[in-house]
Amino acid sequence: MRKLRYPRPSSLLGFAIVAVLCISGCGYHFASSGDALPPSAQTIYVARFGNATRVTGLNEELMRYIKDEIAMHRRLTVVDSPDQADLQLSGVVRLAIEAPINFNTAYEPTTFRNSVVVSAVLKDLHTKKIIWSSTRIGSGQHVAVVATNIVTTTPTFLQQNLRSGDISQMPDLQIEQSETAVGRDLMMQRFAKSLYVEMAEGF
Repeated sequence: MRKLRYPRPSSLLGFAIVAVLCISGCGYHFASSGDALPPSAQTIYVARFGNATRVTGLNEELMRYIKDEIAMHRRLTVVDSPDQADLQLSGVVRLAIEAPINFNTAYEPTTFRNSVVVSAVLKDLHTKKIIWSSTRIGSGQHVAVVATNIVTTTPTFLQQNLRSGDISQMPDLQIEQSETAVGRDLMMQRFAKSLYVEMAEGF
């Protein structure tokens, strides 16, 4: 009795159906198409976010990443005044943490974690109704801050201006400052992407 070399068509069909159901069931849409946004909405005003943390200027910094992310998708045009906008995005930075999470044998920090949590609201300025809100949108990023823990072949490192030879010649404090700044940038990029997806897809 010969073994079949290929799966039966019925098996392939069943797998395809399950895959489609899983994708549709989780509400995922490719490329953040903005299906949950009002079809007539073309412009958005990003109001100044509040800052409930002790990190001065964090809300202003996050807003720049949010505006860049919205502009990149080209679904909405960011405008400078609510009078010009169909939608308004506002929010509050609730939590911001930059803390060491790993230490060496001398109890010196070797890895930091940047984290941020934000609440946000999207309002239709024509109907005066809230069309989306979230009380907890978060993002986090681990970053190695000592030369021995930095993997110089990762895509994240290769996107920087530094190379492995640079790291070996830098003092510890400079490495920590440089890598912490990179981790903060990545955290904010990821946060802006998460916020846009949730807002545009109605998650």
